[in-house]
This record gives sequence, structure tokens and C-alpha cells, in this order.
Amino acid sequence: MAIVEMRVPNVGESITEVTLSKWLKADGEYVELDEPICEFESDKATLEFPAEAAGKLIHVAKEDDDLEIGALVAKIDTSVAKADGGEAPREEKPATPETPAPEAPAPARPAEPASGYAAGHPSPAAAKILAENDINPADVKGTGKDGRITKEDALKAVENKTAAPPKEEKTETPAAPATTAGTFSRNSSRKKLSRMRRTIAKRLVSAKNSTAMLTTFNEVDLTEVIKLRKQYQERFVEKYGIKLGFMSIFAKACAKVLLEMPEVNAMIDGDEIIYHDYVDISIAISTPNGLVVPPVHNVESLNFAQVEYKIKELAEKARGGTLSLEEMSGGTFTITNGGVFGSLVSTPILNEPQSAILGMHTIQQRPVAVDGQVEIRPMMYLALSYDHRVIDGSSSVTFLVKVKQLLEDPVSLLLDL
Repeated sequence: MAIVEMRVPNVGESITEVTLSKWLKADGEYVELDEPICEFESDKATLEFPAEAAGKLIHVAKEDDDLEIGALVAKIDTSVAKADGGEAPREEKPATPETPAPEAPAPARPAEPASGYAAGHPSPAAAKILAENDINPADVKGTGKDGRITKEDALKAVENKTAAPPKEEKTETPAAPATTAGTFSRNSSRKKLSRMRRTIAKRLVSAKNSTAMLTTFNEVDLTEVIKLRKQYQERFVEKYGIKLGFMSIFAKACAKVLLEMPEVNAMIDGDEIIYHDYVDISIAISTPNGLVVPPVHNVESLNFAQVEYKIKELAEKARGGTLSLEEMSGGTFTITNGGVFGSLVSTPILNEPQSAILGMHTIQQRPVAVDGQVEIRPMMYLALSYDHRVIDGSSSVTFLVKVKQLLEDPVSLLLDL
């Protein structure tokens, strides 16, 4: 019997442990070389673990187990050949006087169109999309290899579900709710925190405990930004194939001011301060597993379309669970937009080791005084949380004022004035 041991690989610098979040192949199932057998969840990303040989898979670790780098995950028996049905063949004992010979097997049913080992099994990205939209994988036809459900199949299923006409509701009068104590649920459940959620928790507590964090606020009139987007949106899409969003405008405004105020773009390292002559802006992205902040590198050197493309690419990878460790590393400043969830004002928490984070919020039509007259304007509150060990209060206020001025006069941003 030739056994190949599958051990946790080195998945990145400073990562010493991962969690086996999901088995993609059953115990005893035949697997092909390089076929994903399970998913690992590290501090920064979710990773697929491919088979290092073809053969019968033997589980060693269990789901939700925390495994150190180099720990044994599974074994593969390479002496087992693949059977026609895709499963490892079973060994049959020879007939003896004590053990009668087995009866002849019943004739096999004709194979269905997708009868491979992966038929009906969604890929990790597809599984997340189906789970988020409450769709049973059994109701989705897979078009991938051996009938596997791909991400595109999952997205199509979501579209079909959205387009389907709503079911007719019964018009019967609902029964009056019972008032006895027995109708009230007192059940509770316990679920282990995911590794990403545990990592987020540790980082947030560390940021609160190890930095002198303060938050300063201002508000910005987005009349000119909205007018600019409305005036040039059609031409922008026609040329670049992507919409001009608020995030690229805010990112470019912050990048310009960060180069003018390097202390806001700096970070502490022991007894030293590291200054950067470039701007890598981490963009907070909400995913089913938690918040991730992959950076857009060298924002100061990119145009608006390039920033939009990069943000879109990172968001799609984050929500599909395919961000690499390299794409998660770095960042000198962070922008988070709670406004997409309706937040009016908040105090964002620092993304260590960075020294500042800008919080965007929802746009509200509010009455403001303009040249002695009251006008209704689209206003947004801005919040800058900063590490007071690196950034003085006057610098934080000045930074917000400069960003506000660029957003209220976006032409000056475009002309680099």
C-alpha cells in the first residue's frame, strides 16, 4: 500500500496555524491529482488544499480543527485505482465454506448525464453564493468538469431566483397567536468563531489597547461631486467600461493630501516612525465571513478608472473567497464606507499598523447655509480616526479640511491644484 501524507503547507509569512473549515471530498472518496480536497481558513484568507496524488482519500483531521503548519490533514492511498463510477473499488473476500459467495450484482442503471465524482458539488465560491441566497445546490445544474457547480452556475441560479414570479400568498385569516408560556422559545446555540472572525477580534482589541486612538469629524457638501459624475458618467463608461464611483474620487482626494501630509500616511515601528512616499489605500470590504481590507497600491499614480477597476476586482475576489495573501498585505491608510449600510456617523477603528482611517457615511439631503441663504444640499459626515502618538490633533483636523476642500471643488483635484 503506497500512502501519501497530506500536511498543512506553509501558507504565508507569520501564519503558524490554520483552521480546516470544510471538507470538499468525503472520507474514502477517490480524488485526482491537484483536485481540491478541503478548505483552510487562515488569519487573512480562505485557501483550497489540492491533492498531492491520485487515490483513495483518508480523513485524519476534522472540520473546525485548528492545525499547525506541517500537521497531518489526510492520507491518500495511491494503490487504489479509480473505478468506473468514480469511487474507490471495494475489496471482496474469496468465498469459503463458512462464507458463501456473494450474489451476482444487479445490472447497473444507465449513467445520468453528470455522474462524475463532482456532480452536484459546488466549488467553494459557488457554495458561498448559494448559501447567501438560500439556494439548494441540488436545484442547480453544474456545467463544470464532471458536473461540478461553478461560480457562474451559482450566479445564474441567483438571477433565476430573482426573476421568478412571487408565490401567491394565501388570504386566510391568520390564527390568533397563543399566549401560553410554552410558545416562547428559550433555545440557544453555540458555534465556534471562524478563524477570520477570531483574527478580526484580536486585531480590533489590539488597536483599542495599544494605540492612542481619537476621532475627529467634519462634513462635506457633495453637490459638485454628484454634478461631475452626472455630467461625465456616460462618457466615462463609454471610454473605460466602468462607472465612476464615489470611492475612487475619495481615494484620489485622500492620496493627494496624504502626500502633502506624510505624518498621516506614516506608522510606528518600535521606537521609530516609518514614512512612505507612496499611498497604498486599504478598502474595507464586507464579506459573509467578516470585514477584509485589501489595499489598492500606489493610488497616487493611478487614474480614476484604474482605481475603480482595482476596487471592483478586490471586492469580487473578497466576496468569492479567492483573495491571495499577497493581495491582503500592505496598506498605509484605510477608507471604510459605512454609508452603504445607512450609517449616518461612526468612529472607525484603526487598521494596525496604520495610523489613520477615514470613515465615509450616508449622503443625506440637509438644509445648510450657503452665502447667507438656506439651501438643501447632499451632505456627508466624514470621520478620521487616528493614532495620537503619530498624528497631532491639528494635523488630523487639517487633513479632513483639505479632503473636504478637494471634494467640494473636484476640478482642483483633477487639475492637481
